[in-house]
Amino acid sequence: MTGATDRHQRHLGMVLGLLEELGITPEQLIEGTATMTSAATATFDEYVPRLWEAVSPGSRRVYGPYWKRICQRWGHRRITEPTPLEIKQLAEEIRADAVVRRNARGGRTAAEHLISALRCLYRHAVLDGLLHEADNPAAKVAKPRRLASTRRALTDTQLSAIREAAAATGNDPELDCLLLRLHVETACRRGGALALRPQDLDPELCLINLREKGGTSRWQPISPTLMGSLNSHHSERGRHDLTGRLLRYRDNRPLTSRRYDHLWQRVGAELPWVRTQQVSTHWLRHTTLTWVERHCGYAVARAFAGHVQPRNAGTTLTYVQAEIHEVAAALSQLTGEAHPLTGSNRSLGVGDASNDGTV
Repeated sequence: MTGATDRHQRHLGMVLGLLEELGITPEQLIEGTATMTSAATATFDEYVPRLWEAVSPGSRRVYGPYWKRICQRWGHRRITEPTPLEIKQLAEEIRADAVVRRNARGGRTAAEHLISALRCLYRHAVLDGLLHEADNPAAKVAKPRRLASTRRALTDTQLSAIREAAAATGNDPELDCLLLRLHVETACRRGGALALRPQDLDPELCLINLREKGGTSRWQPISPTLMGSLNSHHSERGRHDLTGRLLRYRDNRPLTSRRYDHLWQRVGAELPWVRTQQVSTHWLRHTTLTWVERHCGYAVARAFAGHVQPRNAGTTLTYVQAEIHEVAAALSQLTGEAHPLTGSNRSLGVGDASNDGTV
């Protein structure tokens, strides 16, 4: 009996010594066990509503439908139960069930979004201490390989045709032309344009504050002509509201993304190639950034686009980032108008300073 007690004490001493070497206390082991025990009671039906309240509206919009699908399939199951194989099987099922549209790509995006939705869920579960990072099953499932984008830069002739079609159709061509010029000059995304407020305009320096995806914000140069058009638009439709949306319909309602959908449907009806190739607002971003990169270099194009420096870009990129006055100089070449930050007036004909200020 004494020998058994001695062996027990020796083993206990070895374990305590190992814990001390690892910097772990017995109390931490107990807490960890309690945490993992609580994780065993967390089901998808219990955890997803909590997650819903913790993420941004953008994440809810993208991942929400997939979280609902996950709850329909696994709602009663604990979040620690699904295996990587089960996740892969569900992704393939969702890929097969994806709605077939004109721009469909075999359900790859649907499968990718499902895996991203699960990675988001398990990332928060790890932060909550509900499971260890090594036990994250979604991290072990590869996303479908993305195919090359079919978007490309438009030619001058195509861009002019789109402008003419927008100006000749619809119930508010003035608004549509203003939208097109805004996107061509700034290469902004739809979300950045829709988020604009009157207080985001700096008429003196001809800058607008673009707030886009990922919570990014940047001051983007625009031409004096476009600044005048935006100010006139606000004076006519804004009701002196400085904090509300800048872009509005004639009845003062804030613009929504549906205006873009209707715009491209109308332009596509006039120009069959627009409908066939699924041209959208993002093609304007491709067009402008391609022009800027060809004429002003990669660093200026990157700053023009508002892209965040990647983590693995290397130290050199820190020293060669373009400044705002260089973006303004590129804009001056693009539109043919002098900008307060440069004073240059070298035109390459993309914009026409002699027009009425809309396009």
